[in-house]
Amino acid sequence: MPSDALIEIDRVTFGYDERRTILNDVSLRFMRGKVTAVLGGSGCGKTTLLRLIGGVHAPNSGRVVFDGQVLDIRDKAQMHGVRRRLGMLFQFGALFTDLSVFDNVAFPLREHTDLPEAMIRDIVLMKLNAVGLRGAAGLRISEVSGGMARRIALARAIALDPELIMYDEPFAGLDLISMGVAAQLIRTLNDATGATSLVISHDVPECMAISDWVVLMATGGRIVAQGTPKDLMDSTDPEVRQFVRGEPDGPVKFHYPAPELADDFGVRP
Repeated sequence: MPSDALIEIDRVTFGYDERRTILNDVSLRFMRGKVTAVLGGSGCGKTTLLRLIGGVHAPNSGRVVFDGQVLDIRDKAQMHGVRRRLGMLFQFGALFTDLSVFDNVAFPLREHTDLPEAMIRDIVLMKLNAVGLRGAAGLRISEVSGGMARRIALARAIALDPELIMYDEPFAGLDLISMGVAAQLIRTLNDATGATSLVISHDVPECMAISDWVVLMATGGRIVAQGTPKDLMDSTDPEVRQFVRGEPDGPVKFHYPAPELADDFGVRP
């Protein structure tokens, strides 16, 4: 019987070199059919977590488990099968600027299936309709706004009906209306398709509004807290309160750890 969790992060530690640990003994479970938001400031390891799940990197220690399989990035057949089952919304969309809106969404269908063009056309138009942009199918990427580009990228991410959809900073750079539209789309598509959604962000209000479960990470790859949106909003932990309320003063410091100014500038008493 399959586990309730589609993704399990089991005591994972990872760093790009020996000098800095990005994730430190992290254990998480992402439940099937749910929207989970991973919040935290820049540099805390949120995007690195996506790269480990997608098999871009292997953990230094610990395991990443996808639907009961321990991921081994050296196993090309396994990784191809896993990646076929996930969709990715990259930060700022990462659309192909030399292709039309239609062809951007059609790209994964043409690359990974043998479907006839007539069927691809129908699927692409249905996915664009789901994000409200069927009428923009013939436009060039240079002709669409930033908010529209993010929705096109979302249509491309769901083209293959993935079981897991990963969103890397889906609200970055959007105006308030576009941000609200994007947030509602994530929730609606998750419920309509039964997919598991993992949202990496630092935008608290949007994530709290659409998520079933929220994880808060801090610099050094620590898990500070996790729970329902209400759990985190009601938390009395100083670090959690500072982040969810956007307070400038608290345990999270503005300055990255550095030597004393006198040491860097050669000033001596």
